[in-house]
Amino acid sequence: MSSQKLEKAELHEVDAEFKNEINKDKNCKVQFNPESLKVAFANQVATPSGAGDQKGTPARQFVGAGTTKLSLQLWFDVSAPMPTGEKTENDVRKLTAKVAYFITPKQEGDKFVPPAVRFIWGSFQFDGIMESMEESLEFFSSDGRPLRASVTVGLTQQKITEFTFRPTTPGTSPSPGTRPLTQATSGSNVQKEADKQGKGDKWQDIAAANNIENPRMLQPGQLLDMNASVSAGVSFGGTASLTGGVSAQAGITGQAGVSLDGSAGSDLGIGAGVSGGPFGVSAGVDLQ
Repeated sequence: MSSQKLEKAELHEVDAEFKNEINKDKNCKVQFNPESLKVAFANQVATPSGAGDQKGTPARQFVGAGTTKLSLQLWFDVSAPMPTGEKTENDVRKLTAKVAYFITPKQEGDKFVPPAVRFIWGSFQFDGIMESMEESLEFFSSDGRPLRASVTVGLTQQKITEFTFRPTTPGTSPSPGTRPLTQATSGSNVQKEADKQGKGDKWQDIAAANNIENPRMLQPGQLLDMNASVSAGVSFGGTASLTGGVSAQAGITGQAGVSLDGSAGSDLGIGAGVSGGPFGVSAGVDLQ
């Protein structure tokens, strides 16, 4: 089964005119796509003095070109697989430093100017200046290294422009993996986490789709995709076969098969595989 490629959001540096991309070695590809993007538009409006009857509706005029702002939240976790081509790190700050680059001003003469940044994700594009960045270190190793961080970013453009639509390759279904993962609490298990979201009756499917070896014991802060599901179908004939498909919102797809030959000296073969997104696991057992 072929898996659908998951498009990752990226941050690129552009020139001061927001036209050409520069310093491509500073490009930052996110580890987990944001759950949502918030775009805000604002015009500065002023009422001219002495305009019309004060008792009626005052005349208005627009001052300036307005502003456009983009806000989003990104997650980074060194214990999770990295995007293709990205280096694995043991301290999450080495990953978030790639985002912090875009808020760090550069000296130009006697002034300091932050780099112009372009955020792209699929057909969405936003050009602006990073005016804010807030980093929260969420999880630490036993020796004090931060392993997980959330980064809230605010970009601004000092004008209101038409929407930019980047070309994309249409898919047959929406790309998976755009929802955030659930963090397991201390002493929790898959069933408890599923109960919290009203999915207690599906905890076994969730554990299987997330490739959890021991669903009764989760590490504090372990990431789970609670939207994962398992479906199965059974057909009977000269031989019995069972096939199943596994899909997960975090960009995990897979398949499993079991076949049994009822003839004398029957063989039993079991195979399973999970692939897609940044994850890949396979296993097989043959008994004769």
